[in-house]
Amino acid sequence: MDANGRVLDLIFGRWRSQILYAGVALGIFDVVGPTPQMAGDVANRLGLDATLTYRLMRALGSLELLREEPGGIFSLTPAGALLRRDHPQTLRGVTLLEEGPVHYALWTHLPAMVRDGRQNAFVREFGHMAFEHAASDSEYGAIFNEAMTSYSGTQTAWVLEALDGNDFSKVSELCDVAGGHGHLLSHILLKFPRLHGTILELPSVIENAPVLWAERLGVADRCRYVGGDMFQGVPRADAYLMKMVLHDWDDAECVQILTHTHRAASSGGAVFIIEHVVPGAETPHFSKLFDVHMMCWGTGRERTAEEYVSLLERAGWRYVTTSYPASRMMGVVQGVKH
Repeated sequence: MDANGRVLDLIFGRWRSQILYAGVALGIFDVVGPTPQMAGDVANRLGLDATLTYRLMRALGSLELLREEPGGIFSLTPAGALLRRDHPQTLRGVTLLEEGPVHYALWTHLPAMVRDGRQNAFVREFGHMAFEHAASDSEYGAIFNEAMTSYSGTQTAWVLEALDGNDFSKVSELCDVAGGHGHLLSHILLKFPRLHGTILELPSVIENAPVLWAERLGVADRCRYVGGDMFQGVPRADAYLMKMVLHDWDDAECVQILTHTHRAASSGGAVFIIEHVVPGAETPHFSKLFDVHMMCWGTGRERTAEEYVSLLERAGWRYVTTSYPASRMMGVVQGVKH
């Protein structure tokens, strides 16, 4: 693709993502299955206009999310299947969050933020922080939680690959700080049967027992959920996980979290910071785009491995190593207690 085509492709990128969002929001991917269906039948099942539904589905076919056959007949592609509610690696929640009206509104503030040097479009648009918005707007809060769960399957696979070969034999208790519903920790407990774990999370996140992964994966006897606030303190453990936690906060806030964790850790304890680590200037990477999203979302940022090492050392940890999956989409920065 030449330079002109490349720029045009970027300009019209929002068309693609909004067409994708409409298909998910309207439930099209949950109705269309591997068996070909008429667009009109899909419209009838969803209570939609038949003519406009066909045009939307035709566009989704052009994005290779649906497969169109002559006569207005459609079926799911493997990519489209990832947008179904019942797919084990579903990306439905991520779509609804990132292309929904709340996050869409945040991006309108980007030029102004860069001009005046003050990030956090949530405050500009809604007058409060993102986590407060999730607590006050139940619809956004539900979509946010679904998105975090939706992305967890992919992230867990990357983390397990990055940690492959890591020796957990000296770890009795592993704590996942702000660990959500426990997807990552529960899968680690499956892999290491002698390990016990703790999920530290806000009480409102873990109050719905049916969505907690420890019970769903059969490791509830070795995993406890503890309501709390990482800015106030964390449970004692031999090792700690922090997956996509520190990128939410500025440097001073990160040092506060890491300091609480260092104080609570047993002698020789470890911490694993799991983030989209920013590579060098020569490498295009998703993390550099995610960093601008974080500029809009709150006070945080994506960081280089060296920047995470600096945060570790300011909180009293000694840096050990950074490991990656083959894709290098995420990195695991490890520290140890002196």
